[in-house]
Amino acid sequence: MEQVVVITEAAALHIKEMMKQNEEEDAFLRVAVKGGGCSGLSYGMGFAHEVEENDIQAEHHGIQVLVSKEDAPILKGTKIDYKESMMGGGFTIDNPNAIASCGCGSSFRTATNTGTPEEC
Repeated sequence: MEQVVVITEAAALHIKEMMKQNEEEDAFLRVAVKGGGCSGLSYGMGFAHEVEENDIQAEHHGIQVLVSKEDAPILKGTKIDYKESMMGGGFTIDNPNAIASCGCGSSFRTATNTGTPEEC
């Protein structure tokens, strides 16, 4: 099965550190899409402890990643990276399906899903 979301080694190292700090070493990383943000959709990442019936599961650099089958078409080909800069570090999300995004980089829309835009 083709990977829905790709997590780079840099992002995986940071996620593992977050898991350790939060005592979530056994957790899955759930990547999701929800309505909202100035462009209509926004990304969500969090720890999960169970695989749901409609989840697609993959492993990247030792991290078990879950994406629901409902979110998979919106996230297909998305790359999650972690970059350090003089302003600090943060996750970057590169979604080839996004046709519009806002300045914050966490809100977007696709050609087939506009979500529910909100004020920034």
